Parts: sequence; structure tokens; C-alpha cells
Amino acid sequence: MALSNTYPTLEQLLEEARRRIQVAPEELDEAKRRRSAVRDALRKEFPGSRVYYNGSVAHGDALTPLTDVDLGVVVPDPDSEYGPGKRGPRSLQDRAANAVKRELKAEFGDLRVEVEGRKRSILVRFNDPVRDGWDDFTADIIVALDNPHGAGLYIPRYNTWDRSHPEKHTELVRDAIESSKVRFARAVRLLKHWNRNWSEPALCTWHIKVLALGCLTEPGRILPGLIDWFECAAKQINVGPTPDPANVGPDIKTAIAKTDAVRRLRVAAEKLAEAQKLEQDRWPVLAHSKLAEVFNDPEMLPAPPDESVRLQEAERIRRRTQRTHTGPALVGAVPPVRSWSWEW
Repeated sequence: MALSNTYPTLEQLLEEARRRIQVAPEELDEAKRRRSAVRDALRKEFPGSRVYYNGSVAHGDALTPLTDVDLGVVVPDPDSEYGPGKRGPRSLQDRAANAVKRELKAEFGDLRVEVEGRKRSILVRFNDPVRDGWDDFTADIIVALDNPHGAGLYIPRYNTWDRSHPEKHTELVRDAIESSKVRFARAVRLLKHWNRNWSEPALCTWHIKVLALGCLTEPGRILPGLIDWFECAAKQINVGPTPDPANVGPDIKTAIAKTDAVRRLRVAAEKLAEAQKLEQDRWPVLAHSKLAEVFNDPEMLPAPPDESVRLQEAERIRRRTQRTHTGPALVGAVPPVRSWSWEW
């Protein structure tokens, strides 16, 4: 995208940034193909089972590089052998792991499947990245049971079971994407990238989406949605752990100290609000600079040239000083913006 003599708006900058980080069609196609191969192996091993999808691919908010998929198999248990207070998940997990190795061996000969020591999922290592130079591609498989006594599923927790409702989670996210006319997924992509760009991310990806379910379900522009999310997230986390939106699983906690997470969220909200105000006051270069400061990733959202920032900041100070001595500036006065071509 080239904008000559016209400075890009913050919405345009965010749209270009989002496109830079979203998963490419060829990545998504290959991920879905491998996910389908795992699904078929699980269905073959467990006749009468159903397979559900969750995670970023299922939720429509995957980032590039795409290196994993998530799915679960709900295993029939007609004799009620498994579940809390009964048999644990290990034998079912071993069957699932062996089925995946057996059925996918022809294509992925050195494929590895890990069960031992894992809290919930079986980890499949394909030893075959989707694209050269990327990390290996993996799949996380949950072996689950229907909960005969209430909503959701029983999912593994080492040698026992927890309650969760991943199928409802995916339904809630997909509904939010539809009701917001895709705004939800677009904002979540940007938020996930912001979060993972820290050396210690504050939130797990699911936590980001749960918080977004409370403030990003209506259509609208991305920047106000991001500001709302940061403000609402800081408020919710300051109160305490975030409830499971399906009202089945445990509350969700921050990945770092709560006070640190709240501080980080509030600073981002303040900077985005400042960027929005700068744009409204017709200082587009300064608004752009403040927006880039939030994401701190020049490959995803490059900052404007330092010279342009200095020139516009000097002009803003000059006008502020002039206004102090002579009264209000002329209404509609346009700050100078150097004519230049912005190449993406």
C-alpha cells in the first residue's frame, strides 16, 4: 500500500499491521490438512467418537508463522469406566497416540507423539515444518469424555479429570466474530501479537479471547475496540481471576503477577487513547508514533521517521506556546505534514 501526500490514519495503520501478522492461506490449508489426518486417525481408533476443533485455527485468529493446531476427541464410554473417581485417561491417551503414529507414519515417518508427563494433551511433533526455516509443526490432542451429570466435558489433568467446555468456547468465539462482523478476530490478532511480543506474556491466548467476549462483540473500528479491551481487561483482572465464559471450567489467572499485568494493560490503554487524541487534534505523525510505541515491533507496525516526529512535535509546541500568548488558535488550522510516500 502506498499513500502519497496523504498520511495514513490509525485505522489504516492497524489494518496493514494486522495483515502482516495474519496467517497466510497456504499455511492455513496445510495446517487443516494435517489436522484432518489426525482427526481421521482418532475416529478410526474410537468408533462412534466425535472430534472437535479449538485454538487459533478453529477460532479464526491464527497468526503467522502457524506452527500448531488444537483438537479433541470425545470418546464413547458406554460402561462408565472412566471419569472422576474411576479410571484415569492414560489408557485412552495411549490408544490415541498409537493410532496417530500408526496412521500418519506413511507420510511422517519420524513423527513423535508424547504422552508421558503432560498435563492435558497429547503432543504430536511432525518433524516437518509447514515452511522451511520455521519451527516444527505440532498438534495438541485432548482425549475427552462427555460429562453425564452436567454441561461440558471431562478432560485430562495428568492421571485424573477436570471439567471444561471447549466446544462451547469455540461456539462463543465464532458467534462473537459473526456478531462483530469480524472485528473480534481482527482485534484479537493484534492483541495476541502485542501480548507475545513481551519477554513474559501477561496472559494466555484464551484469556485474551475471554476478555474480548465482554467488549468486542459489536461491529466498529479497531482502535476504539482495542482501547476498550485494554481498559476492560485491566479492570477485570484487577478484581480477580476471570470466570470461564461457559461457566464450567476454573477461573483464568494471569501468567505474571496480577499487579504487573494490570499496569501493563493500563499503560497500553493510555498510550492508545493518547494516539487517538493526537489524531483527532490533527497530529497524524505523532499519533502514528504513539501507536507504534504500543506494539514495539517495527516489522509489524513501523514507526514514522524520527525527523518527521521531531518536526511535528516542534510545530505542536510552537502552536501551544502561541496559543498561550495570543489566545486560541484558528479553528481548522492544519498541522504541517511533510509530503512523502509511505511504502508498506
